[in-house]
Amino acid sequence: MEKSDAAKLAKILNILVLIAFVCNLVVLPLVPGLVGIASEDGLRYFADFVSQDNASAGAPTAVTLFFMVCWQFLWRIWRTPHTAAIAAFLMFCGVCTAIILWQAKRVLGTIRKGNPFCRDNARSLKRAAVCCLVIALAALVRTIWAVVYYRSAVPVFTYNTLFVPLFLMGFLLCMVMSALFRQAAELKEENDLTI
Repeated sequence: MEKSDAAKLAKILNILVLIAFVCNLVVLPLVPGLVGIASEDGLRYFADFVSQDNASAGAPTAVTLFFMVCWQFLWRIWRTPHTAAIAAFLMFCGVCTAIILWQAKRVLGTIRKGNPFCRDNARSLKRAAVCCLVIALAALVRTIWAVVYYRSAVPVFTYNTLFVPLFLMGFLLCMVMSALFRQAAELKEENDLTI
């Protein structure tokens, strides 16, 4: 039996979602170090490390140096509330994003199998919706915290504020799709019983 266009498209999307999921998992442990690099002149420290004469045999590569510098800043970021809040927020959002991507992979897997209208898809989309809502609420809390902490309206004009409506729309979209998939699964089950 020839696969439908939806199944072919789901296969391509499944590969892209898997790549995004793996990249998310690779970068997630580096987030605290990256926050430290960005906040404590770590880029200058990294540039000094790279610019040293490392032509000798066995010298670490730029990628290895990056990981070394990143992990050096891992414990320093928890000393100040600003860097700790950024790191915790980004780690939390990264975990939620990984869950969303995994749920998308599950939905695409059922589409590839030719059985898109099942209750599992409705549950997966509901889990993704909850993660979207949690990210939106965390972004809202972080934005409010930043406004209070800095006593300025400048944090309102950052990416955090953009996360709130973006992930709220993702929440609503996933909830609607979850309800549609659930209803379609119920209709399919009723139809299968009448045949």
